[in-house]
Amino acid sequence: MYNKAVLDNGLRVITSTMPHSRSVCLAILAGAGSCYETKEEAGISHFAEHLFFKGTERRPTSREITQDIEGVGGIINAGTDKEVTIFWCKVAGPHFSIALDVLSDLLLNSRFDTKDVEKERQVIIEEIHMNLDIPQQRVNMLIDELLWPEQPLGREVTGYKETVSSLTRERLLDYVGRRYMPNNTVLSIAGNIQHEEAMAQIEPRFDKWPAGELVTAYTTDDKQTKARLRIEPKDIEQAHLCLAVHGFSRSHPQRFTLDLLNTVLGGGMSSRLFMEIRERRGLAYDIHSYTEHFLDSGSFGIYAGVDPAKTETALAAILEELSKIRHGIATSELTRAKELSKGRLYLRFEDSQNVALWYGTQEILVRQILDVDDVISIVDAITIDELQEVAQKILTDSELNLAVTGPVKKDSLLKENTLRQLLKL
Repeated sequence: MYNKAVLDNGLRVITSTMPHSRSVCLAILAGAGSCYETKEEAGISHFAEHLFFKGTERRPTSREITQDIEGVGGIINAGTDKEVTIFWCKVAGPHFSIALDVLSDLLLNSRFDTKDVEKERQVIIEEIHMNLDIPQQRVNMLIDELLWPEQPLGREVTGYKETVSSLTRERLLDYVGRRYMPNNTVLSIAGNIQHEEAMAQIEPRFDKWPAGELVTAYTTDDKQTKARLRIEPKDIEQAHLCLAVHGFSRSHPQRFTLDLLNTVLGGGMSSRLFMEIRERRGLAYDIHSYTEHFLDSGSFGIYAGVDPAKTETALAAILEELSKIRHGIATSELTRAKELSKGRLYLRFEDSQNVALWYGTQEILVRQILDVDDVISIVDAITIDELQEVAQKILTDSELNLAVTGPVKKDSLLKENTLRQLLKL
């Protein structure tokens, strides 16, 4: 259970008391991400996230920020995604005040020093290079570009070397001013602390933060009339493939049905894909499916790393499993999937960080929070017919998207023709 308060400036504060926990996690979630960037400023959200850690007036260097937390045994970090940026800190319960002081300081008083901007620019370019060298990461970039071509959802969160190289301090500060406002931010806290105790320390630190005018929409277009294929040759040992279709948004009424279908297909070591592709056929070490839900869109995808010579065989086997699941599942599979989904959710709630992010993410993105029991009730009510309806709705020939990266240069045209012919259910 949780408590929610809203300050006069629009900052939403959510607390969830976990009396048996020895830790407390604070998460600041801002509505800033790659979806709110123009094409020319791609990567600016991620760039800004890095710079928040480079120094404030009270803590002039990144070392002083991190050592205040690590000096009490805590963890501090941040991450940027397509729709949200999260700053979080996890400490032992008695050190809540220190964690709150550090997080509020870096959020409200970061200097964005010119020297730090230039230094961090090079760090981020190296991060971009690193991601391009990791095939699992690269194939995920490619599949997003196929699903959402020339759209914010299709762009890489870290941006691109060209855009990151051109971003100025003035443009960074302008972006921060537009996205980092109290009425576009949630502070979510979970752990061994009471709501009133937390609020007494939060209000004096944030009540002078001025609100501003907010723009929350971005363009999304899921229309697709035929299958799409992208092959990127890369001199590595494996072929990495990602097969995906458009899925459902966060607020779609069948979102949890799709999540359950995902569990049946590729969630865990007893799923259909794992048992067929890895255990029975020995075609892959890593094979799994996943769902992603955004404000107005979503995706349902499958990843596999395979022997390049068996790419076509693996793809055909995966497509066969997709075709089968369109015709329904057994009662025993439904039961297993429900219990796996519910059990994993219960296990997540043993950790204060997961709890803070569970409530905070829902609040910042959709302003409506489902508690664990709400989700359990939804999952329990899902039927086999509903799973089949969703499978038949999203798994169609025209919706298929396939991205492949690996050593396919020598016969890339032949392989492209072969793979394109296989993209049918």
